[in-house]
Amino acid sequence: MKLTPLQKRAERKARNNTALDMNLVALIDIFTILIFFLLSGASGVELLPSPKAVKLPASTAEQSPKETIVVIVSEQDILVDGRKVASVAEVMARNDDLIEPLKAELELLGGRQAVRAENQAKSKSVTIMGDQSIPYRLLRKVMYSSARANFSDVSFAVRRRDGV
Repeated sequence: MKLTPLQKRAERKARNNTALDMNLVALIDIFTILIFFLLSGASGVELLPSPKAVKLPASTAEQSPKETIVVIVSEQDILVDGRKVASVAEVMARNDDLIEPLKAELELLGGRQAVRAENQAKSKSVTIMGDQSIPYRLLRKVMYSSARANFSDVSFAVRRRDGV
């Protein structure tokens, strides 16, 4: 019996129709979970925000930074977690050591409840990123205001010196 080309094609198609169907939903779920774990594992390195206006002093510090409230002191402004709270010129013009807007902002941020119990102790820590050219008097005012807002653990951000 001689088959026409159309019949041959239909027979070949019927014979090759046993291909497996893939469940794409399960495959997408697997890739989503894989991407989630890869991204969560890559976040092991903690970096502090580094604005271009602040040149950190170099140091041989070995301790890595921890996640705290960051007070940035540049030559012009004082920022808390990226929000400007005071200008350096106004702070330096005053005779008292307390920077009231800084204290108020730190009290506001420090008053927030920590979600997890192990992060509760870290909530009263502050990291000061001070430009290397700021006067000690300004740094003392920032530290005093932080202490008045009940932030007892004060850290200074530095740039790691290479070759040490």
